[in-house]
Amino acid sequence: MSQSAEIRIGKKAFITTALIILCLMILSGVLTRVIPSGSYERVEVEGKLLIDPHSFHFTEKRVLPVYRWLTAPVEVLYASQNSPVVIVLSMLILFIGGGYAVLNRVGVFEAIIARIVTRFRRKRYLLICIVSLVFMFFGSTLGMFEEVVALAPLVVILSYNMGWDALLGLGMSLLSICFGFAVAISNPYSVAISQRMAGLPVFSGASYRLLIFALLYALICFFLVRHAKKIDEDPRRSLVYAEDGEVRANFSRPASAAPDPASPGDGRVNRAVAWFLCCFGGIIAVIAAANLVPWFSDFSLPAIALLYLAAGVGAGFWGGLRGREVGRTFLQGMGGVAPGIVLILMAMSVSYIIEQGGVMDTVIHYAASFISGTSSYVAACLIYGLVLVMNFFIASASAKAALIIPILTPLADLTGLTRQTMVLAFCFGDGFSNVFYPTNAVLLICLGLTTVSYAKWFRWVGLLQLAVLIITMFMLIVAVWFGYGPF
Repeated sequence: MSQSAEIRIGKKAFITTALIILCLMILSGVLTRVIPSGSYERVEVEGKLLIDPHSFHFTEKRVLPVYRWLTAPVEVLYASQNSPVVIVLSMLILFIGGGYAVLNRVGVFEAIIARIVTRFRRKRYLLICIVSLVFMFFGSTLGMFEEVVALAPLVVILSYNMGWDALLGLGMSLLSICFGFAVAISNPYSVAISQRMAGLPVFSGASYRLLIFALLYALICFFLVRHAKKIDEDPRRSLVYAEDGEVRANFSRPASAAPDPASPGDGRVNRAVAWFLCCFGGIIAVIAAANLVPWFSDFSLPAIALLYLAAGVGAGFWGGLRGREVGRTFLQGMGGVAPGIVLILMAMSVSYIIEQGGVMDTVIHYAASFISGTSSYVAACLIYGLVLVMNFFIASASAKAALIIPILTPLADLTGLTRQTMVLAFCFGDGFSNVFYPTNAVLLICLGLTTVSYAKWFRWVGLLQLAVLIITMFMLIVAVWFGYGPF
């Protein structure tokens, strides 16, 4: 059992990511000085606060002092409308870090993953395709995204045990679930809300999105398997080879050294594994319930955090650790990931600065005025681009839908664009960039739970994101061509 069991955010990765986000915070502050302040009126419809698309008006300029650009990461804890989300995500990352430290110390991951490694020893690349399909499917059908934080570290550990790197583990989990979320076959947080606001039958047009799902699944499998083969040929070709060194030693063993799963094993470890699997089943049940029971979705992340707390503490006792050892290991694990909270606060402050400057509605107004005088083909591409820009500042799909779908719907009608195509452009713009923008808290948490800095991640997924942009833009143009509907 490893004594250095905790997940730890690397100093270099932390500094690199923090500097990038700091530049974005300053840029956001500058934008609030050069863009006029403006506002749309909000109206409540069926319990949701929506924009009145005809109510835009310029307002008195809000000048945010420069010092508040730098204090914004603290202000988001108490003054932002996203404060509850920030607090819950911070609690989640701490409990995951502590839980994983205890689980790894008592050998739970070693026991579980040894069985998977043994089973797929001769079907290594098939394992990549299976894991990616599972995550992409749940992202596309159930709208899973934030929940990947709880699962990504386990997939990274699996990747280590197969002889690969942290990038591949994040690719199979984070990248796959994001691609699925963007395609949105029946994603309740993007396509369902957008279609309802646009007056479309909910989940209509699913057959074309299913075709896009298959196309992008083939692309991501090709990308990941190609990376795995490169690592198999020479592990030093990994962008995070040096960073992975120490962590890989703690979390992995060569596939050829995997124990026989039929061996009797340690009874204490087996009990710890059984306890963890019960808690893991509870996490899956919470994720499912959050998508089936609307009112429960607000409680899903706190519930997952508590389940990880229970999984780590319970497995520690079942695995033979004393109370003091469980507490010390859990605190060490929390300390290893605590710097990630700073990155989350900085990332959330970018949108907070823009919000305080009162310029977001102005940007939407200018973009809408520009789109209204274009053809349907150009309008589809511009809507895609507008949502990409919005996603940099507003990560929530439902919040973006409430903000811009009421404006985009009449614009689509004016330009001859079907509303279904407009919703497709919204889903594309909302989804794929979630794992590309350094302002996305989920991306930063997942990177923080591994050895991967944002700069290395950017290098790894940059060309893939460009390929996805080209493919989805083409599929969007095809949708305009054949009149993707029903209307």
